[in-house]
Amino acid sequence: MMSNLQSQTEHHLDADSVENNIENSSSHNNEGCGTRDKTASLNPLFRMQYEKAQGCYVLLFPEGMIKLNPSAAEILKRVDGSNTENAICAELRQAFPDAPEDLEEDVHAFLVHAEQKKWIRYDE
Repeated sequence: MMSNLQSQTEHHLDADSVENNIENSSSHNNEGCGTRDKTASLNPLFRMQYEKAQGCYVLLFPEGMIKLNPSAAEILKRVDGSNTENAICAELRQAFPDAPEDLEEDVHAFLVHAEQKKWIRYDE
């Protein structure tokens, strides 16, 4: 499921331009250090939904849309304001028992990336 982190975000549409148009709403921006026990939530400037026309989950924002691959969508579905990174990994392990051993590393790397892109933020 999580074997290639790069594929989790390669299908986005100009997500780098999002940084220029969205205020700095991330509460950490520290490369994800110490975030495994903190609660993450989706940035309110984004909305995640299944887009039938695209055949995948997407993140919608005022200037456009970011297509998510299935792995990224499974992670972000669990970023609900009450789950920590450790809880997200535990849920993914239960849902996908055949996931690779490095699942936790891949989830962490993706969440760091998502925070840098301002898709998620950590609550204080």
